[in-house]
Amino acid sequence: MSRIAAREMHRFEASGRNFVYLVPSAAIFALDETAGAILDCLGDRAILPDAVARDLAPRFPEAQVRESLEELHRVRAIGPARIALPVVPPKTPPPQPFPLTTLVLNVTNQCNLSCTYCYEYGEDKLVDTQKGPQPKFMTEETARASVDFMLKESGENKIAHLTFFGGETLMNFPVLKSTIPYARARAAELGKEVDFSLTTNATLLRPEIIDLLMANDVGVTISMDGPKDVQDRFRVFPNGEGSYDLVLPRIKELLGRRHRRPVGARVTLTSGGDVKRIFRHLTEDVGFHEVGFAPVTTAPQRDHAIGETGFDAMLAQFRDLAAEFRDYALAGRPHAFSNVKDTLAEIHKGVAKAYPCGAGLGLMGVATDGEVALCHRFAGSGEHSLGTVRDGVDREKQAAFLEANHIAEKTDCHRCWARPLCSGGCYHEAQTRYGTTTHPNLHYCEWIRGWTHTCLEIYGELSEKRPAFLAQFDDGGQA
Repeated sequence: MSRIAAREMHRFEASGRNFVYLVPSAAIFALDETAGAILDCLGDRAILPDAVARDLAPRFPEAQVRESLEELHRVRAIGPARIALPVVPPKTPPPQPFPLTTLVLNVTNQCNLSCTYCYEYGEDKLVDTQKGPQPKFMTEETARASVDFMLKESGENKIAHLTFFGGETLMNFPVLKSTIPYARARAAELGKEVDFSLTTNATLLRPEIIDLLMANDVGVTISMDGPKDVQDRFRVFPNGEGSYDLVLPRIKELLGRRHRRPVGARVTLTSGGDVKRIFRHLTEDVGFHEVGFAPVTTAPQRDHAIGETGFDAMLAQFRDLAAEFRDYALAGRPHAFSNVKDTLAEIHKGVAKAYPCGAGLGLMGVATDGEVALCHRFAGSGEHSLGTVRDGVDREKQAAFLEANHIAEKTDCHRCWARPLCSGGCYHEAQTRYGTTTHPNLHYCEWIRGWTHTCLEIYGELSEKRPAFLAQFDDGGQA
């Protein structure tokens, strides 16, 4: 008989019950009293099953302990002590060609705003959009070649997702206007569909554009940072004038239409940001259906960078808003804090990532000249190119990137229990902070662990009190 030990896990409580998040499998199990006592008994030790039964004999019948041991072994919460830890996803290459799910077209690398923190135009930019070799605007020909590339690379997928991006996307509205019908027609010829979305700063929204977006069911995300004083701090025109007064009536006009899809706000959170105040303004005063927050991507020495204490303050505010999300969900009411919903969806699906996102795999970006990049944030950066829409993907270069960026190569992450959902963090953030995509986002670690723990607690409570809410994350499910 061999010794047994607890496998890698993270324990948490919710709704008066103990739960365990099993790291290698990203599975969640509720623990009864016997199972919890067994894990407490094991701790960090490697002991014989007979010893566990003997230690717990005063509290639980031996047969009950044995049965619980078998169940814990079956779900891989415990196992032979000789198995080495940690267990990271095996470094096996994804099947090639891997089907493309989402293509992001940078239809322009120009913007009519001059946001201080912008990763494309600020001090941390990777691409020179003013004097670089790429054209400032994508042509209709390149956009159509991009659509053909997307449909070919989507493989057997019946739906391809096409996102229009910038710069300021609507500065090249003519290309959007011509590309949407072309993509629909080409997809129909192949028995496929195209789902459209775009991101905009809303400065150029006008009735003609809103009509086209509504007619084509285009998902819209608007970059907006909050109330006037917050918005006008960084999101300014080249002359320093704030953008709030211009964009607010245009956003209100868009939100006043009937939508099949939620219109979301994407907030860039900078040092000292008041999360709850921003959220209340964007939902209650402006009327956004969803609000998502993203910490600013910038070098640590910038004034707007979020420092260590800033991440602690941000986490506390996120937790307060997450608790409100939980209460709304339990009451069967919608809540607009999309950061919670997105994380709950990954937890429910048992996501265990070998890579932090689909960049360079199921997601790619296209620069204005048709160069294919890891994602939209790297569009135009020759160092991070994977080919062109006309010549296809350079499979050797893609394979080399995936080899170098696998979680197995990030030894800093190997003992982190949150790695199934993080896998080291954003490539672009790593490039900006550390000068290479392969470096894990170590400045994020405590924030990621704290946020993941909070969402696990919410997931556990919903699973106990309102499991129907979680059904929306099943394929075809509804809340």
